[in-house]
Amino acid sequence: MPRKHTTAITVISKISERHVSRAAAMVVIHGEDLGRKYDLNSDEFTIGRSSKADIQVDQDAVSRNHARLTCEGGRVTVEDQGSTNGTIVNDQHVETPTRLRNGDLVKIGRTIFKFIASNNIEAAYHDEIYRMTTVDGLTQVFNRRYFEDAIERELSRSRRYTRPLSLVMIDIDHFKKINDGFGHLAGDAVLKEVAGTVKTRTRREDVLARYGGEEFALLLPEIDLKGAALLAEKLRKLVEKHTFTFDGEVIPVTLSAGVATVHKKNEDPHELIGRADEKLYEAKGAGRNRIAH
Repeated sequence: MPRKHTTAITVISKISERHVSRAAAMVVIHGEDLGRKYDLNSDEFTIGRSSKADIQVDQDAVSRNHARLTCEGGRVTVEDQGSTNGTIVNDQHVETPTRLRNGDLVKIGRTIFKFIASNNIEAAYHDEIYRMTTVDGLTQVFNRRYFEDAIERELSRSRRYTRPLSLVMIDIDHFKKINDGFGHLAGDAVLKEVAGTVKTRTRREDVLARYGGEEFALLLPEIDLKGAALLAEKLRKLVEKHTFTFDGEVIPVTLSAGVATVHKKNEDPHELIGRADEKLYEAKGAGRNRIAH
């Protein structure tokens, strides 16, 4: 028998009352990852095209080790590292280590960062803006808009470096029955917990996003079909064994997944998503709680 719905009460706090990082920060105001904030909470940060850089800017115009930020005694300085195209602060090329002041604009390749000094409340607003435009409010993983930008970016990178890229489309089995049998609040709790469970097995470079409804997309750079299928199976087993409860009641939850990988040079995002979706439907048609690749 369907559960009786209850009203969820939320408390909205002022941005100024929320905990925010008091460290200085660099915020992307132009380029990929628009709105992203990097807290400068260590003594040194590297900026460059290399995947090992603390702040990675993956563009042809950016050198592998492009610039260095040094944080000491509340002062932040930027120094070019012999890059091909130089480091620019407020439209001026940096020739020597230069101290950054609140509001300075730092250009690295085609990306522009805005420097925000420590203890600046503006940082809180940038946090909120970035989260609202890139993160799904319920599950706290990336939203579909962010995913669509990410798959374009990763496909371009895959072509450029001839590296594998795989996609896992994940769907919670019989989700309507969960909503009908336990209520929509329980369904929301399941969505959030599934996302959190899957996220524990992702790498920093992976992109986990809520694609729509009860469907999630997991983008796996530099992972081939075999590796992606093995990960998908681990995630399936992890969710199957996990105990989901709401209001003291145990809710049985399983998922199905479809896996696809880039297999041609000019792969289109819609083609990759379409093939992963086809495999997802194949898994669901074969009885659910399984993967197909």
